[in-house]
Amino acid sequence: MKVSRLASAIVAGAIGLVSLNVLADDVPPPKDVAYPGTLQISVDATDLAHRIFRVHEVIPAQAGALTLLYPQWLPGNHSPSGPIDKFAGLVVKANGQVIPWTRDPLNVYAFHVDVPQGASNVEVDFQYLTPQNSRQGRVVMTPEMLDLQWNANTVYPAGYYTRQIKVDASAKFPAGWQFGTALETASHDGDTVHFKTTTFNTLVDSPIYAGKYFKRLDLDPGAKAGVHMDIVADDPKYLEIKPEQEKPFHNLVQQMYKLYGAHHYEHYDFLVSLSDKMGGEGLEHHQSSEDGTGADFFSAWEKNALGRDLFSHEYNHSWDGKYRRPADLWTPNFNVPMQDSLLWVYEGQTQFWGQVMASRSGLWNDEQAHDMWAYVAATYDKGRPGLASWRNVQDTTNDPIIAQRAPLPYRNYQSSEDYYSAGQLIWLDVDGKLRELSGGKKSIDNFAKSFFGMDNGSFVTNTYTFDDVVKTLNDVQPYDWAKYLRERLDGHGPLIGGFEAHGWKLVYTDKPSAAVKAIEARRHFADLTYSLGVSVGKGGQIADVLWDGPAFKAGLAPSMTIVAINGRDFDPDDLKDAVTAAAKDKNQSIELLVKDFDQYKTIRIDYHDGLKYPHLVRDTSKPDTLGTLFKAL
Repeated sequence: MKVSRLASAIVAGAIGLVSLNVLADDVPPPKDVAYPGTLQISVDATDLAHRIFRVHEVIPAQAGALTLLYPQWLPGNHSPSGPIDKFAGLVVKANGQVIPWTRDPLNVYAFHVDVPQGASNVEVDFQYLTPQNSRQGRVVMTPEMLDLQWNANTVYPAGYYTRQIKVDASAKFPAGWQFGTALETASHDGDTVHFKTTTFNTLVDSPIYAGKYFKRLDLDPGAKAGVHMDIVADDPKYLEIKPEQEKPFHNLVQQMYKLYGAHHYEHYDFLVSLSDKMGGEGLEHHQSSEDGTGADFFSAWEKNALGRDLFSHEYNHSWDGKYRRPADLWTPNFNVPMQDSLLWVYEGQTQFWGQVMASRSGLWNDEQAHDMWAYVAATYDKGRPGLASWRNVQDTTNDPIIAQRAPLPYRNYQSSEDYYSAGQLIWLDVDGKLRELSGGKKSIDNFAKSFFGMDNGSFVTNTYTFDDVVKTLNDVQPYDWAKYLRERLDGHGPLIGGFEAHGWKLVYTDKPSAAVKAIEARRHFADLTYSLGVSVGKGGQIADVLWDGPAFKAGLAPSMTIVAINGRDFDPDDLKDAVTAAAKDKNQSIELLVKDFDQYKTIRIDYHDGLKYPHLVRDTSKPDTLGTLFKAL
């Protein structure tokens, strides 16, 4: 049918109006008013064989429309990653009768029910079907332990701020198991633990680690605001912890107190899993953290130095991220979208302090610290070509929503989540600038105490903006900090100037540091990023290829597998030997037989500059303020 341009515009406008109406979900917006009544949430965590949490809730309700929400936007994940795909078996009852529910057609996390007349509540039952293996997600239930995350095991009524919803929660554990959590216990009923009434937002922020083999350490004996480490393990032998291994964690608590001059919890629990079965984790909460390591974290202490800053990182989040939180990241409930623009402070400065505090507490010695910082420096010297060309650090704060940590084909070029370590280097640079401008009288320690160290004991969230960050920096030391930060966040320039400001230089040699060796062992690959431009995993499977590096230009891609090197079966040491041999003989290329799907082909890499591994060395023409930064207070 032929229509006039005016008629077309009218039709298009009408369609647009209809579309706008259709595309709005039917979920009541949250209001800051008290919810009438107290939710009762009971979780049965005893089905270890099937790895199922079974949930029963009693939700006060009035006759009429009620919308139930399954948490979608998860703090700490900074993304809409609530595991709705593992939510199953939903049954809703009122007055003892099953009543129908309808999932919102545009919001799969919302469920609508009509509460019948005469009902004062609805009863809700469902199961959380936890991952059976790592391909389905992080394993949270094993024969020896479990991680009960309340966001995965609850629904709650829409229309209210979660801080306005009161909750009585309980959990039933396997017989004889012990547990750790920031929640306070009200009573025990056999293997069921009843917790004191709290708010829904606090409940979700307070996971539970429970296990057959359990140990608790007091990290600040005698303190009113106690700090404990609650440990579950695959086997009792992994719970054997030497005094010299425990001491740095005691130091960590005191160093944090000296840095900030205040804390923001009534008590704090490190929830630690020592396991090769339950998935590893690093997730912050206001009064606790989830810290998942390998089973042998303590029993093979020296081998696991690389991962020790997990604890200082997550603990720091109690100040940076939980108490002080970016204004656009704070939301009134768990189904309002978050914005991540200030993750370079939330995560970037925490990455900075996590590694600094690993040194100050003694979790790392000086050599370990220098090796780890050198590894980070090299990443942003040569290992992130995407940040030098098409992307900037600020844009990577969108990655929790864009990629949600899914595997990427060329991570070095895509620059995923670089607000962590690139942010770390920006804050190292800030520290150097503060020292320079003040003649050594001011440092990032002054910023930390001013920005995070107020209201001792309070854990009511205190939000901030970019302007607040700039203002505090200017209060510490006047300068054009807005321009300074925006150049580094929005530009494509180098990010390793902080090392030179602190009296150190990044260099490359043909000898890997202990940190590089540990990283290779932990990730089961040979890291030749800064020479051939490739990292290779078990069996020759290529893990990553540096964009526009020698291997990339020769035709190598992450989808391929290296079958042979110079005519011999693949071996990572042989690959390193081939790189060394090519450096001695400029006429000798590195010949790789690779498998690409079902095809085999030979790729020759014309590279002659030898092996290259990052190290930090002193610039004796400048003071060693990096050593000052790492020194215990």
